[in-house]
Amino acid sequence: MLERLKNLPRDGRDTLFLLVVIGWVVLPQVSNLPLWCSTLAAGVLVWRGWLAVQSRPLPSRWWLLALLAVTVAATLLTHRTVLGRDAGVTLIVVLLALKTLELRARRDAFVIFFLSFFTMLTNFFFSQSLLVAAAMLIALLGLLTALVNAHMPVGKPPLLEAAKTAGWMALLGAPVMAVLFLLFPRVAPLWGVPGDAMSGRSGLSNSMQVGNIAKLALDESIAMRVRFAGAVPQQSDLYFRGPVLSTFDGREWRPLRSGFPARMLAPADLRVAGTPVKYEVTLESNNRPWLFVLDATPIKPNIAGMDATMTPELQWLADRPITDLTRYSAESYVDFRFGPQRQIASLQDFIDLPASFNPRTLQLAADMRRDPRYATAGGAVLVAAVLERLQSGGYTYTLEPGVFGQHTADEFWFDRKEGFCEHIAASFVILMRALDVPARVVTGYQGGERNAIDGFWTVRQSDAHAWAEVWMAGRGWVRVDPTASVAPGRTGTFARLQAPQGVIASALTGAFGTVNVNLLANLRAAWDAVNNGWNQWVLNYSQASQLNLLKNIGFESPSWADLSYVLIGIVVGVSLLGAAWTLWERSRHDPWLRLLALAQERLAKAGMHIAPNSPPRRMAEQMSQQMDGPSMTQPMRDWLLRLEALRYARDTVNSHAGLLKLQRELKQMAWPK
Repeated sequence: MLERLKNLPRDGRDTLFLLVVIGWVVLPQVSNLPLWCSTLAAGVLVWRGWLAVQSRPLPSRWWLLALLAVTVAATLLTHRTVLGRDAGVTLIVVLLALKTLELRARRDAFVIFFLSFFTMLTNFFFSQSLLVAAAMLIALLGLLTALVNAHMPVGKPPLLEAAKTAGWMALLGAPVMAVLFLLFPRVAPLWGVPGDAMSGRSGLSNSMQVGNIAKLALDESIAMRVRFAGAVPQQSDLYFRGPVLSTFDGREWRPLRSGFPARMLAPADLRVAGTPVKYEVTLESNNRPWLFVLDATPIKPNIAGMDATMTPELQWLADRPITDLTRYSAESYVDFRFGPQRQIASLQDFIDLPASFNPRTLQLAADMRRDPRYATAGGAVLVAAVLERLQSGGYTYTLEPGVFGQHTADEFWFDRKEGFCEHIAASFVILMRALDVPARVVTGYQGGERNAIDGFWTVRQSDAHAWAEVWMAGRGWVRVDPTASVAPGRTGTFARLQAPQGVIASALTGAFGTVNVNLLANLRAAWDAVNNGWNQWVLNYSQASQLNLLKNIGFESPSWADLSYVLIGIVVGVSLLGAAWTLWERSRHDPWLRLLALAQERLAKAGMHIAPNSPPRRMAEQMSQQMDGPSMTQPMRDWLLRLEALRYARDTVNSHAGLLKLQRELKQMAWPK
């Protein structure tokens, strides 16, 4: 089989190479395409490769029309339309694969090339990660190699030669792309990726059922990165606030909906003290409007192109969902108080419990109230008593607590005595409400991990957390994290629970021990640093960054029009420099001598020994002496003699046109190897 591949004709070899490049272009899309589309595309590419290897004729147009009709119908059934991102990409991939079955002439090849370039760009509709960008760079070089190879119609030039030319083309084009990236105005909505490209991202929800956050603990994907401007707060203070859940129906926690009944939420009344913590957040897309900030943030986060508002529950919300990588800066205070100082009617919303749920927990609260120690106790005493129960009652913190039934709090307090953070927080809040103490669940992220390479703190989905807030007279809302009573390491030293390892991971750990674990941790830190650099300098390079660049080079109050002027100025300047260099080179180098030197180089590659100063006629004579077959040497001899005539018997009017003609003929001539 390998021998057969080596002996393939030029068309077969080039076709197989192009099919491999197309497969590479489509491969990152497999997870975004319907199964039938990926299967059909792979089948067509394999079929076309088999036809090339076997030198079989291509299928008739009836086959293509039938396949096209089937794919359009399948697209309509799958997406209910042929418009939009998902349906459009599906059709493009299928059409690209089907077009390979029409690959008969150079014209068909060029159509496939440019359709492949467009398909390559569609990968960024779904992901702009560093891995996808690297894969598409390889695809770009492959397509350029195939395109250059298609412009070498004579003989069987090695693909390595075409790849070198493609590499030089990409290298020469890189400065142009860098200038366009830095200065081309980013004007919405023309610039960027459609918002629905990020709609499938995982993360926190605006509701919580027992077990939801435990599932997130298995997700090691990054939620956000944080860079502190000064001192980093204590590890136990790194609470990034998200949705606040106050309404409980027995199974699910949801945000409080004012008006049913018609109560007004109390104002935040935030009071802060101490020195603010300044930091910058790079938030991954989550298709939610939530801006995760440290508790508590009284001043609106500085986020370019967006507005933000704070709810009475201290959660910051952007004016639209976060559908792409977003960077914002904030100032927070770890020493703060907020909420009403005295009992008001709206606090009843945080005491209500559904009927017929968790009867044993309600009975526990009634028993505590009958205890003389707690009969008239305030919220602080009751909170301390419940936390003491968690510390001394044999409760444990686990990632796999099992499936809870209808009475989740009863099972936690009396049966299982184990749970993840949301089991513990929800059960704690239910018991506090049963004790007539206003309480609610707060979700977000707690902690993170500092990357020693770039200094950023990485907060992952596995850092998702749930804690409680309890209202106390004279203090307002107070954060209480009952998980810290069960597992102090969860919020103190960041001792995270590890997801169960698979067979391979367990074997590697057992075989290489701690060294292997440390190596993997260092490799992950290095990759996170590289990926963060990509996010900071490429994906998050916005119009604000462009304007800051102009400020650094002397513009006082730059605008996008100034960007255009600078870009046009650079393009014109570089064009003039290129024209001047071309004129200078022509004045210093004789184009006729360059063409003669190129012919000498070609003959040397063919195995001839040519003296450096040989004129064209002498070279033609040496060809006749050193090479057999006048049918092969005659076209070359004629070309050399015409080159000589152009030099010494030239027509000054037509000399330039004749030189260009000889140059084209030299490129197309079949030189012996």
